[in-house]
Amino acid sequence: MSLSTSRRLALLTGASLALLAGCGNSSDSADARSAPARVSVVASTNVWGDITRRIGGDRVDVTSVIADPDQDPHSYEADPQNQLALSKAKVVVENGGGYDDFVDRMLKSGHNDSAQVINAVEVSGRTAPEGGELNEHVWYDFPTVAKVADRVSAALAKADPADAGAFGKNAAAFKAKLAPLETEEARIKKAHGGGGVAITEPVPLYMTEASGLVNRTPARFSEAIEEGDDVSPRVLQESLALFSGKKVKVLVYNAQTSGPQTEKAESAAEAAGIPVVPVTETLPKGKDYIGWMTGNLDALASALAK
Repeated sequence: MSLSTSRRLALLTGASLALLAGCGNSSDSADARSAPARVSVVASTNVWGDITRRIGGDRVDVTSVIADPDQDPHSYEADPQNQLALSKAKVVVENGGGYDDFVDRMLKSGHNDSAQVINAVEVSGRTAPEGGELNEHVWYDFPTVAKVADRVSAALAKADPADAGAFGKNAAAFKAKLAPLETEEARIKKAHGGGGVAITEPVPLYMTEASGLVNRTPARFSEAIEEGDDVSPRVLQESLALFSGKKVKVLVYNAQTSGPQTEKAESAAEAAGIPVVPVTETLPKGKDYIGWMTGNLDALASALAK
């Protein structure tokens, strides 16, 4: 075989291999292009982030802005990474009610007008009582959480119609797990309805109210603690008298915003033999929403039974 013929065969063989390789790469690229992108979601806290993840499954990428269980959410300051995530989000789940106003500000400054925004307080239909303030901690209200789950499912379905059926099934499964929580609230109400409860902040009130418990805390105490203001000596004494006078059966304590005045309330409760139930505003490490709320209700029921 002549050298020129050998070279021609080598060139043809190489060209054929290159063509086959090119075909393989093209197929791989097509497969990559055919795989739908995950829906980018930003939730203001890991509470709403966890709920969204349960509904979206592996078809969503969820960024939770406030996720540190040791941090006071009221003092959170958003950063450039949050701004970037919000500017790209297809779905945003915010709490609303003044709890996380930074979300709306950053959406506006990031020029993200196309994101579907779910405001949990607006979904809840909750409003401030006459002469009072809105309790924005609606994730302690299970009917509201069920409504938000439906809205999340609808928003994800709009962003990714091909997986709408899966989102709907996941939302239904999640809501089914809320039912035992409401059953436990009803059981507590039957056993302890009308009992007094003290709080350091309004965080757990939707749960305690659904459980038939009556908040006896002076509003000026819990509102001042929530706003980071000092409690007047008179109001503090009124609050501490709840324990020494055995006017409440339990103190529900926000463990994320403890300070000298809340510590006095905790000490007074313990001195009077009143059980203390700590709660938080964000998910503890290693917990999902259902497990977290189950633990809160179990702790409340156990404290009331003492």
